[in-house]
Amino acid sequence: MPPDPPLSPPHHAGHRERLRDRARGAGIHHLPDYELLELFLFRSQPQGDVKPVAKALLARFGSLAAVLAASVEDLMTVKAEDTRGRLKGVGAETALDLAALHEVARRVTKEEAGKRTVISSWTALVTYVRLSLQHEPREQFRVLYLDNRNQLILDEIQNRGTVDHA
Repeated sequence: MPPDPPLSPPHHAGHRERLRDRARGAGIHHLPDYELLELFLFRSQPQGDVKPVAKALLARFGSLAAVLAASVEDLMTVKAEDTRGRLKGVGAETALDLAALHEVARRVTKEEAGKRTVISSWTALVTYVRLSLQHEPREQFRVLYLDNRNQLILDEIQNRGTVDHA
């Protein structure tokens, strides 16, 4: 009786390296949101296919910004089935990594906004506040400090509330 043919490798074999090559070649800014999220998930989930988890995160929260703004607890509720039918999800370390990435993005945005933001009208104030709060899951009470040229000196969060109460 002839030996069984060797099993072919899973379709996702080599996916991580192909994705990294594509990011290096075409540029990371050309990747769709789920692949950008995959690149980040590779670090906290060093083995296995993370594409189902990345897609499940985006399906659950609706956007990359909303994934990053989600609470650690909410992130840990996300589960996805891998190619072998096993249930995978977001563990505590991965959720904390995503929360840290959100905080890094928030601080960079705040730093950049602080360099350029001039709030010289009611419309400019509303625009700034909408952009600052659009992906926050809870209300916030903030104090904006301006200099005598109406340039933003500091945007300080005084309190975080619930979904509808600061």
